[in-house]
Amino acid sequence: MGRLRSGPEKDLIDDYSQRFDRTGRALGLGPFKITEVEDKKNGGMASEAVLLRNALPAGTVLVTLDERGKSLKSPEFARKLASWRDDGRSDIAFVIGGADGIDPSLRVDADFSISFGSMVWPHMLARVMLCEQIYRASTILAGSPYHRE
Repeated sequence: MGRLRSGPEKDLIDDYSQRFDRTGRALGLGPFKITEVEDKKNGGMASEAVLLRNALPAGTVLVTLDERGKSLKSPEFARKLASWRDDGRSDIAFVIGGADGIDPSLRVDADFSISFGSMVWPHMLARVMLCEQIYRASTILAGSPYHRE
């Protein structure tokens, strides 16, 4: 939800998404695409859920970022991405909710839910962290030295 303006967060997101596209292509992952949805009517979580659902291609793996989600180590996250790829799921949508979070109906419909811990993160930083972890997952799957345990 929301629009990311120019600035250091956008620069990081652009960098990680370009890196992912280069690494992921050889692994059958990608391309990386960001779809921003904005609730201009301020209809709340239910309205945001409708907008988000409308933005998702049919058959998409829906992954929510939510404090109630599962906390994964980076190699576990990489294996999860690989398993969806290997199951023929070509579209994976990572959904970051608005200021009030993700509507319960959308959380229930999610195929998976990820948590970056019990702390609440600003939307922009959550995007950066997610993009970095997606890139990191591709390097793990490629056997790159980027990730070290």
